[in-house]
Amino acid sequence: MYEILIKQEIAPKIFRFVINAPYAARNAKSGQFVIIIPRKNGERIPLTIFDANDNEITIVFQVAGFSTNILSLFNVGDKLEAVLGPLGMPAEIESFGKVVCVGGGVGAAVLYPEIKALKQKGNTIYSIIGAREKSLVILENEIKEFSDKIFITTDDGSYGEKGLVIEPLKRILDSENIDRVIAIGPVIMMKAIAELTKKYNITTIVSLNPIMVDATGMCGACRVEVGGETKFACVDGPEFDAHLVNFDELIHRNNQFKDLERKVFNGT
Repeated sequence: MYEILIKQEIAPKIFRFVINAPYAARNAKSGQFVIIIPRKNGERIPLTIFDANDNEITIVFQVAGFSTNILSLFNVGDKLEAVLGPLGMPAEIESFGKVVCVGGGVGAAVLYPEIKALKQKGNTIYSIIGAREKSLVILENEIKEFSDKIFITTDDGSYGEKGLVIEPLKRILDSENIDRVIAIGPVIMMKAIAELTKKYNITTIVSLNPIMVDATGMCGACRVEVGGETKFACVDGPEFDAHLVNFDELIHRNNQFKDLERKVFNGT
């Protein structure tokens, strides 16, 4: 049933799949995700719904471990074992005013449906996309379509502005009255943005989908302290008020899971 209709490698080890998944497609809202099980008895992979129509969903994912590597080997015409969802709390989509949307790496794919939905609500959108190098800048044209201004940064300066996403963000905050910031990307990037925007007293939302593993709240991998309370990114989020997230605790635990996954992937 869950047939892969389109497969594209949009950047090195970053893939775009269009999948036949009618239930998820008809019920999806911005910010939600699906769990994909590529093969029988395979691991569960939580992936944000990039786009959806009546019968199909689009996902964008990066090969980062054993399971995403397996998924990347599937081709057009292959059928996935399961596509479960939509799951997670939908993003808050309202007419806020001026919104800065910051996507780091493959976080740009997670950010895209929110940019699209926010623009359709009449918001002014400033989008910032960051990547290590030019070849890893993804979805520039898609995001540009729904942005009033777009800024590209690369760590090595091979495309756009040399530096980190926080630099154009600070310039925007210094020159505009911004109503909301949304940041999705590596945890360390989201922490830096939260620390910056707190100084400006601007509501900031982060998506903690990078830390999800089981995506049903059972494994505890995505446990996070938010405002002094324990939350689970997969069932209570994945989006939270950035200024309430305990990023130090989150980064420490996330590194532990990454070390374990690396050992499994490398067979050590």
